Amino acid sequence: MWNIIEIIIPSAIAYTIPLLMGALGGLYSERSGVTNLCIEGLMLFGCFSAAASIVRLQPVIGFNAGIVVGILVAVAASTLLSVLHAFASINLKANQVISGTAINMLSTALSLYLAQTITGSGNITITRSIVRVSIPVLSKIPVIGPLFFQQVYWTTFLCLAIWGVSWFLLYKTSFGLRLRACGEHPSAVASAGVHVHKMRYVGVLLSGALSGLGGACILVTYAGEYNSGSGINGLGFLAIAALIFGQWKPLGILGSTFFFGLCMTIANVSKVLPGLSAIPTGYLGMFPYVATLIALILSSKKSAAPLASGEPF
Repeated sequence: MWNIIEIIIPSAIAYTIPLLMGALGGLYSERSGVTNLCIEGLMLFGCFSAAASIVRLQPVIGFNAGIVVGILVAVAASTLLSVLHAFASINLKANQVISGTAINMLSTALSLYLAQTITGSGNITITRSIVRVSIPVLSKIPVIGPLFFQQVYWTTFLCLAIWGVSWFLLYKTSFGLRLRACGEHPSAVASAGVHVHKMRYVGVLLSGALSGLGGACILVTYAGEYNSGSGINGLGFLAIAALIFGQWKPLGILGSTFFFGLCMTIANVSKVLPGLSAIPTGYLGMFPYVATLIALILSSKKSAAPLASGEPF
């Protein structure tokens, strides 16, 4: 039993991190008052941008430098793409649901076209993903060490640090207070001298940056390629579901993304788990998404979305 747990938990953490970045990006946007349904498209474009950059740069600057630059390119590319959603939602006061859907479609089409132009097949595979490492001293802690500090990616600690900084930023600074107020009572905030449009732009652009980071993490950890056929398998939509299930709060998001990451792990490593190997693969593949629907149904009555989210100002 312990051996099974040692397999599941590290893999669940690997699946959790991209979801956490996508959901955290959605949190910034929706707390500022802009509904963001284009997390899927932003994460997908980040995954593609990282893959294209790494494949071109690694032979020139080396493996590790290529990974770092690829992640930075993914963050920048998704941030630029999110400007379209910000402009449509804030300046043009367009329907934010339609804008987000359009960005998802644009991202899919643009990344597919560019990938086919670059490789001809539409798939971009990097030479190798970053390796898992063990943290000295911490990995020796009984029970906790083997589960959380052995076989981890360095991107995991980067993203957890971003989550911690985000919690502090949103709840312990005047910036966070203003951002959250823009998503609750924008008129009152504007009367106090806060530039609501500027704060909402910041929220949406941060959403793009974090979603791009999440897409890059998918590539450089467990995926290893950008696949034009499967994309990111709907992980952006799972991140939105985790945002709702987590009640638009950083701690809730951390818990909900780990839950969904655990569900994805069970679906993907089922063949090596006693008792699950006999279940048809198709049923297990549906498991994370069925769990998502059940979680949203159970949490629907406790929804605590920002009051002004989705309302133009």
